[in-house]
Amino acid sequence: MTVTPAAPAAQTAADFTPEQLDLRDRARRFVEEVLIPNEELAERAGRKIPDELKQRIRREAIDARLSGGLHAVEHGGQGWSKVEWFLVEEQLGRSTNALSWHMPGAYNVLGSGSPEQIERYLKPALRGELHDAYAVTEAEAGSDPSRIATTARRTDAGWTIDGEKWFVTYGDVASVYIVMANALVDGEETSRRGGHGPPLAQRRPTLFLVDRGLDGIEVVDDPPFSHTYPHGHPTIRFNGVEVGDDAVIGGVGGGDDLQRSWFTEERIGIAARGVGSMWRLIEDTTAWAIEREQGGNRIIDYQGVSFPLADSATDAAAGRLLALEVARLADAGADPKVVHAKASMAKLFVSEAANRCADRCLQIFGGRGYMRTNVAERFYRELRVDRIWEGTSEIQRLIVARALERRGVERTLH
Repeated sequence: MTVTPAAPAAQTAADFTPEQLDLRDRARRFVEEVLIPNEELAERAGRKIPDELKQRIRREAIDARLSGGLHAVEHGGQGWSKVEWFLVEEQLGRSTNALSWHMPGAYNVLGSGSPEQIERYLKPALRGELHDAYAVTEAEAGSDPSRIATTARRTDAGWTIDGEKWFVTYGDVASVYIVMANALVDGEETSRRGGHGPPLAQRRPTLFLVDRGLDGIEVVDDPPFSHTYPHGHPTIRFNGVEVGDDAVIGGVGGGDDLQRSWFTEERIGIAARGVGSMWRLIEDTTAWAIEREQGGNRIIDYQGVSFPLADSATDAAAGRLLALEVARLADAGADPKVVHAKASMAKLFVSEAANRCADRCLQIFGGRGYMRTNVAERFYRELRVDRIWEGTSEIQRLIVARALERRGVERTLH
């Protein structure tokens, strides 16, 4: 079903500045004119699209000032607030097949790099000249980073990294890997409870920037996944990879703080995109339900169709309010631990609500909904991973429960 662009939202929204509304509308035009028309092409091609389309997405994203949003202007980014970033991510969430992954960007970690690291990695990434990939998950350390077994041993020349990372998104196209490892100094042993990594007292979680071309890097698996996205999530092994001191980003032992900031940001982004996904699903499905007739009536007149749409609209509206509130708190400089808990709430609620929404909408489309050319079918596959990556729903519940205990009910809720 071809999406029909809705009329632009009113420009007098009291909660946003004229500049923010303009940014939102630029993002909406980009999604509706560049991304959505090419979703079926990407799906039918099994995620591969022509090089000229990739270049068009990069070029038009840069021209529309939509790339590198949260990064500093002096580094080639846009310097957006979290609220502004939310408005853009919400629009990007309305498209399927992750065509937006061809837009220039970089993980927030690179913004904490040295001047040399910023020149070498961040600025080229925001120009669309290279890609980074975050390598944190392991076979025995998924949602629990404290179980990471990858080590970086001190040497006279710098560090030697050994370990295996799973689900390295963009790992098949990245020029540099952001690798989480436990830094070991002065012959520290690597045994601990369960045999995974160093003792807790010796754990110095550290992020390293590892060039893909270094010796000892091996892609050991590149598995297919449910979604049809342009880049993979391969398993990468680091066998005695030698890096210098200039590969450390954020200081030795500073990995947890940088990663916590990354998780918070990623969870807000997942919530924002999930809200956009629900918007698109409800929009297309409502249009279909109004048009489609069964038994002499429009199917929207049957409660079996209208009620699931009403429930989905309620989920989408509630999720949007929650995610926007988290973005505003982050912009206001609220307690990072409270923001972290609320970001977990937003990811938890929206990711699960969006899955419910996709299931309902696919059902309303009936047999058509099971076709890969249908937006509901694509979202049904694509949204499932949002309940898993950047911390499973179960991990988000643990974070929220701990916030209730440590920060108190009122601070967690209000």
